[in-house]
Amino acid sequence: MSEPTKTDKILTGIPEFDMVLRGGLPRARLHLLEGAPGTGKTTIALQFLLKGLRDGKRGLYVTLSETETELRASAKSHGWSLDGIGIFELVPLEAQLDRQQSVLYPSEVELGETMRLITERIEAEKPDLVVIDSLSELRLLAQDQLRYRRQILALKQFLQGRQCTTLALDDLTSQTGSMELHSLMHGVVSLEQIERSYGAARRRLRIAKMRGSEYQSGWHDFAITPGNVLIFPSLIADEHKAEFEPTSVSSSLSGLDELMGGGLTRGTTTMLVGPSGVGKSSIALQYVAAAVRRGEHAAYFSFDESFETLSLRSTALGIDIEEAVRKGELGWQRANPSRLSPGQFVWQVRRQVEDQKARVVVIDSLNSYLSTMPEEKALILQMHELLTYLNNQGVVTILILAQQGIVGDIQNPVDLSFMSDTVVLLRFFEAAGQVRKAISVVKKRTGVHELAIREFRLFPDGMQIGPQLLEFQGVLTGVPSYDGSADPLLRGRSETG
Repeated sequence: MSEPTKTDKILTGIPEFDMVLRGGLPRARLHLLEGAPGTGKTTIALQFLLKGLRDGKRGLYVTLSETETELRASAKSHGWSLDGIGIFELVPLEAQLDRQQSVLYPSEVELGETMRLITERIEAEKPDLVVIDSLSELRLLAQDQLRYRRQILALKQFLQGRQCTTLALDDLTSQTGSMELHSLMHGVVSLEQIERSYGAARRRLRIAKMRGSEYQSGWHDFAITPGNVLIFPSLIADEHKAEFEPTSVSSSLSGLDELMGGGLTRGTTTMLVGPSGVGKSSIALQYVAAAVRRGEHAAYFSFDESFETLSLRSTALGIDIEEAVRKGELGWQRANPSRLSPGQFVWQVRRQVEDQKARVVVIDSLNSYLSTMPEEKALILQMHELLTYLNNQGVVTILILAQQGIVGDIQNPVDLSFMSDTVVLLRFFEAAGQVRKAISVVKKRTGVHELAIREFRLFPDGMQIGPQLLEFQGVLTGVPSYDGSADPLLRGRSETG
């Protein structure tokens, strides 16, 4: 038989995995799927065989580590039936003494005999796809690394001669033996499970090797849910560029637009920075509501607030986000940092942009996003790639960063202003026996903006941006000094939006 071409590939049954593999696993090759127990090797292998079954391919699962009953029970927990897939069981006889067929004890059978039984079964069933679970059992039988290597090499040549595409599973019980396997395999996929100090474990995978085939390198987060393996390919922003006009986007609040120098520019990132409760989310909601009124789709990712709380607050500001969500005009997603992996979050954002055509995206807040994993440096790099992607798509991105402190000495938990094209600073300040709010634009890369510091208020029927605070000094410190003869503070509601 002729050798397969570079583009001759087999789909895995996991669409996002096929994206990482640039089209699937090369056909008629021997691939290693390695990972510690519990990382998801069996689940991925079953998806592979089930996809083949749907495509009319014969599949064979050779199990040396668990019984056929256990394998079927595992599949059933996902709602899958293994009917139509051949299962060859080579496991100990314990708890199965009433069964009539002959079941072998791997610990009592020579490696050569076991390999002979496997090859005979493959010759009899003539499968297109084969899963061998697991190589660690064969390694134990060999008791000699050289003999084990020779047997695996012979198995590889046998499978290639029959044009079988094979997934060999390995649980990494022997690190030395596992690394030596890499040189014998056409492809190597490594799975990893990271236990966090709190919350769900994080699963990820990488293609360590794929001979003669392109693939996306690096680690990719994934999750196993009932009935699905969900892989979240890491984002490469430069692969996603769209044509768009860098026009200004209005907030539908004239005072705010004036402060921003006409509005926010498409394809840019704006960071709203200030202490908790100063109005950052309210300003973000103002842009969301304006986008919905323009007929654009918007997306709001909330790490901190429930939908009920945000809905009540938005209604008080004259913004009905509940209706917008019901109509599909606004994509609202609650992001739980203790259950969410960074890769999964990025994938959720991409789905809103690519599938729902979101033109405004709000991430509330960066503080909670940074708590999704402890490797802050890697997480910031991932956020930088996400923001570059959103800018390439012409999206208006609004980030919310809560500062530590309320009045006076305010500190940033982390400096992310370098990622933003526009930075809006909000502050509490004390004046005339009241706690007031001030707003100012301190940076805008895409045009001229006001340098003024203005008062900012929230009312039951909207928000208001007041005149410049000309007669105050030190407003952004939280305790300003008054240097005028008249009260310059906001009185009316002429700018209510």
